[in-house]
Amino acid sequence: MLALVPDLLFGSRVQGALAAAGDEVELIGDVPQLRERLSAVHEPRAQVLVVDLTDAQLDGAAVRESLAGHGLLEGVKTLAFYSHVDVETGQRAREAGFDVVVPRSRMAREGAELVARLAGDR
Repeated sequence: MLALVPDLLFGSRVQGALAAAGDEVELIGDVPQLRERLSAVHEPRAQVLVVDLTDAQLDGAAVRESLAGHGLLEGVKTLAFYSHVDVETGQRAREAGFDVVVPRSRMAREGAELVARLAGDR
């Protein structure tokens, strides 16, 4: 699984929660690194991509649309989380095609379960 979470503190929290549930999580800090990782032929394809929409410097919806437009999300389920007060960002993410869009608080509580459902593990 890949997680585009520029906030290192929350990224570590997400990584820890998902790892505790048995998921291997590779934290990605920026879009060029994510694009490179998804393009790498020698790397196994990620089943799930988690994107943090709370970073003001990151337009997660545009990132998802661009990656999908270049065929980099074939077979990859996408999960995005946003600040609960930023309803517009959540709506934009749904319109961009994320499979699951949840508030950050729900990601913190239920991230492992959400990812497991997306990956088809449970």
